Parts: sequence; structure tokens; C-alpha cells
Amino acid sequence: MPRSTRVPARLTLIASAGGVAGALLLGARAGLARQAAIARRRIGKPLGDAPPEADRVWRPGLGGEPVDLLLLGDSIAAGLGAQHRKETLGGRLAKGLAGELDRPVRLRTAAVVGAESADLAGQLASLPKDYRADVAVIVVGGNDVTHRVPVPVATGHLADAVRRLRRTGAAVVVGTCPDLGALRAVPQPLRTIGSRASQQLAAAQADRARAEGAGVVSLRRAVGPFFRIDPDGMFSLDRFHPSALGYRRTAEALVPVVRDALRQPGVEGAASDIPVPPLARRSRRGQTAMAG
Repeated sequence: MPRSTRVPARLTLIASAGGVAGALLLGARAGLARQAAIARRRIGKPLGDAPPEADRVWRPGLGGEPVDLLLLGDSIAAGLGAQHRKETLGGRLAKGLAGELDRPVRLRTAAVVGAESADLAGQLASLPKDYRADVAVIVVGGNDVTHRVPVPVATGHLADAVRRLRRTGAAVVVGTCPDLGALRAVPQPLRTIGSRASQQLAAAQADRARAEGAGVVSLRRAVGPFFRIDPDGMFSLDRFHPSALGYRRTAEALVPVVRDALRQPGVEGAASDIPVPPLARRSRRGQTAMAG
């Protein structure tokens, strides 16, 4: 057979293989889209979009000038899933930090339910012009994963926010993207894909945050195992956002790094590789803590 007649046959075979691969890819995407729709129906919005209002001065009886704590990010930072303000992430962090520093903590929450990393700039812009935080905690990333935001884009927005906060003199701590593989309401294989994507984003967030001088807490490593082992206790009614216990565990992982960031604002926090045990109750009366 002449060479000229063999080449078109090869091209036809390659084109056929490409067509099959394309069809499989489209089928996989359609399947994942259906599973995402199932997950949305399962989760729903039983909690609405309004978490408890927790902004106030916590533990004012300790005396002294309050430490200003700012929360940025998504629904976890906002506290959706908690029933009372003391159960929100902000309330837990403020109380825990006040106990560690033996000083009141003034909480301001700029986090918004449903926010992506791109929304951090708007959250910062929403603050009063004369507002200056002593320390800021950022928890974001889950919505970037579910909305398929490219990792470099998401982490770029995070780095910009950390940089802006550091320029104002604030210490910054980033809680990286939680493990979406713990969401049992999400069917397989979408849950596994979400787990891998959230792990990839969390690793990139940690690198970018540290490069900008922020402390980092790996929520996947520090509290993720608790959500997998005890989903009924750790998740709220919607099986997506943390419960009061979930927020307590998350705050316990964050507080030591936030405390250290305030005392040594130029030193990066370390991500824990093991679940963090509950903070020991102790009194710090008589000790002095300086906010950076």
C-alpha cells in the first residue's frame, strides 16, 4: 500500500481516539455536575445566610486596652452553623485569646458567607478607614474549590490581603482550606476530587501566606481528622458548616498561633501535623502581654 494511503488511516485512528476521549471527558463532567447538584440539594440552606452577631469586646473584665482581632474570609470565619455568638469561630477565638493574653479582645468580623479569596479585598475595603487590627485571622478557600477557581488566582488574592494587612502593622494568621473530603453529604467520586483539590489549595495557601509573613494553621491536619471521625458532632444541621464543637476545635488549633503572632509578629506560625488537643485552662493573671 502506498505511504500516501497509510497516513490518512493513522490520522483517522487518532481522531477517533480523540473523539472517544473527548466524549468520556464530557461524560465525566456531566456526571460530576449531577453529583454537585445532588450535594446542593442534600445540603440546602437550613441555616440561612446570617450567622450570629459576635462583634463585641470579649472578657472586658480582664482590664486594659482591648486587643483588636479581625476575621476575614468565608462562612467558617463568619461563624455560620453556630447557634450563639459564643459558639462562632470569632467568639471562640476572642475568648481563647483573651484568656491567653489576660486582656480583653475586641472582635470585628468582616467575613462574608459564600466568599471566595477574590472577595478579601472587598472585605478589607469595607472596614472604617481608621481601623487598625492588632491581629487578623483569615479562613478561606472552600468556595474557591467548589467554584473551581485556579489555585494561582486564589492564592494570589490571599497573598494580596496578607500583604495589605502586614503593611498596617497587623499580625496575620491564615487557616488554610479545610478538607472537603470530610463532607459526607457530597457523593463519590466528587468527594474524593474535592478532597484532593482542597489539599492542593491548602498547600499553596500555606506557601504564599508564609512568604508574606503570616502564621499558618493547617486546618486539614489540625482538625480535619475530628470531622472525619465524628461528623455528627463536628458538623451543624446542614452537614456542611461546623457545629459549636467544630468551631471549638478549630479555635483551639488557631489560638496558640494567633497568640504567638501577636507576641512575635515577625515570626511565622507553624502548621500542626497532628490534631490539636483542647487548650488547657489556666490563669495568666499578673503576666504582661504586648500586642504587636
